Amino acid sequence: MVYKVTLNGRTYEVEVESGKAMLLDEYEAIAPAAPAAPASAPAAPAAAPVAAAAPAAPVVTSAGEAVKAPMPGTILKVNVTAGQAVKEGQVLCVLEAMKMENEIMAPKAGTVTQVIVSKGSSVDTGAPLVVIE
Repeated sequence: MVYKVTLNGRTYEVEVESGKAMLLDEYEAIAPAAPAAPASAPAAPAAAPVAAAAPAAPVVTSAGEAVKAPMPGTILKVNVTAGQAVKEGQVLCVLEAMKMENEIMAPKAGTVTQVIVSKGSSVDTGAPLVVIE
């Protein structure tokens, strides 16, 4: 079998036979030239760059302590709802990061005033997950 392999701008033609390879040819790879626009055609106006809209940050509307994500990941499970009483150490949600399931626990006893995340949402480090009052 004969193969052409391009590596670092150089193209190599290689022949492979039952476990051994032999270099047949080597040459410089050249990109095809772009077709030139006709000289009489007016230049098209450049499109104004469109700024990418930043994703809206979750809004913490309740007073209380926000429980934040310790690392970036995906929410697999939310175990609490707004208005629910929680104990210190109770699992609030499960965060998957690097194929590991991390239980996010309540830092104190109190009442959940707001659940900011939902199952399947992606979070960054420090993103608020739940607010406890």
